[in-house]
Amino acid sequence: MILSRAKPVVTDGTKKSASRKEIPKLEEFLEKRDYTGALTLLEYNGNEKNSINTDLWIGYCAFHLGDYKRAAKVYENMRKKGNTSVDLATNLACCYFYLGMYPEALNVVEESPDSRLKIRILFHLSHKMGDEKKLMEYHQMLEDVIEDQLCLASIHYLRAHYQEAIDIYKRILLENRLYNGSAAQAEMKQLMEQTSSSFSFGHDLIRHNIVVFRGGEGALQVLPSLVDVIPEARLNLVIYYLKQNEVREAFELIKDLEPAVPQEYILKGVVNAAIGQETGSRENIKTAQQYFQLVGSSVSECDTIPGRQCMASCFFLFRQFEEVLVYLHSIKSYYFNEDVFNFNYGQAKTAAGYFKEAEDAFLMIRNERYKNDYVYISLLSYCYIMNKKAQLAWELYLKMETSNESFNLLQLIANTCYKVGEFWHAAKAFDMLERMDPSPEHWEGKRGACCGTFQYIVAGKQPKELLPDVIQLLRNTNNSQVEQISRVMRKWGKDNRINF
Repeated sequence: MILSRAKPVVTDGTKKSASRKEIPKLEEFLEKRDYTGALTLLEYNGNEKNSINTDLWIGYCAFHLGDYKRAAKVYENMRKKGNTSVDLATNLACCYFYLGMYPEALNVVEESPDSRLKIRILFHLSHKMGDEKKLMEYHQMLEDVIEDQLCLASIHYLRAHYQEAIDIYKRILLENRLYNGSAAQAEMKQLMEQTSSSFSFGHDLIRHNIVVFRGGEGALQVLPSLVDVIPEARLNLVIYYLKQNEVREAFELIKDLEPAVPQEYILKGVVNAAIGQETGSRENIKTAQQYFQLVGSSVSECDTIPGRQCMASCFFLFRQFEEVLVYLHSIKSYYFNEDVFNFNYGQAKTAAGYFKEAEDAFLMIRNERYKNDYVYISLLSYCYIMNKKAQLAWELYLKMETSNESFNLLQLIANTCYKVGEFWHAAKAFDMLERMDPSPEHWEGKRGACCGTFQYIVAGKQPKELLPDVIQLLRNTNNSQVEQISRVMRKWGKDNRINF
């Protein structure tokens, strides 16, 4: 089959060459920050005469692509060949720093000529190596230029001096008018798209931040590999485990961490409190108390919201609930709709005897995990009974499946209702307990509750139509006392025209 052509084949050589696109120059790739393209071009032209300049640019591009090992190898080979380029040692020190080779970075950078970059590297190395004296020395050498100020802001952030870091970033943004909120989101999206190519050195940080922004979504896929790369990754993974109620995993991850800033003390305190409550370990509880008290009583944190939460937690573990409420009440307006806060607030109110406020706090909780927790159910039941709403407590029991927890709740309802004079619900609870465990204690509880209900009926505090049900409960027990008690009740019922 012969195919016809709409256009003739071009035979003019000049037209062919005109249609070809010229290969971009190195400067064009660098201007666009297309380091992958620049590196490809450099490798393609690797045999050109000016190999020293080519190697420098290869190292530069590899570094900006996050391939610090390759960049370091390039610079190391150049040093072995006796290259004396001005920035060679400083550039190699940067590579070592990003590889976590801090002593090696320090040795190399000290050989390099003085420069602003050298000061910034030494500033960061002083922080990483815990040399406070050197840190202050290099701090004094920073100037009011954007690179130095960004460096200072990052150190403030790493040392948890967040307000100082925010102040620097705000000033820089104000002076340069870089972004508004929408532009920042667009920039983040752009960075996400670039991380697979020319901006991959920021890939780990962006992946980490995305997990945080999404409330922990994808945490197990991202954070474990970043634990020793990004300081916050370990802490955020611990928080994720706590939210998933995986307390032991959280403890294993943080147990060897030596806290240095308030956030680390607080998180380690929370984990120790959780593991202590789960295992019954007084040692872990004591450790949690110490961490909370250390933060809450410190001058820098005592008037902050986290500081007050710490003092509340400390007193909670000491079971000094009136003191707990002093601190929780001072921050209540900030956490009015927070489930965790309301759970703790409700527990403290219950323990201190403020049952109406405790009930209100418990009923504000929306998280089903908390609402299905036995602590929540039992305390809310207790509050219902103390607030003369025993029927609501009974309904909570009826919703539970048969288990040790439902048996314990039944005991709580029986004994608490009896104590406060809610005899009818006490009688029903003791009747259920007796069926499960026909012990003398349960019969005596039911007998007393039934007699108490009968007294209320006689006094007009309960409807007389309830009497047949009371007698029926008594007859569920095979005991010689039943007939005598029932006879008295039936006689009164007949005298008062109750239909049996």
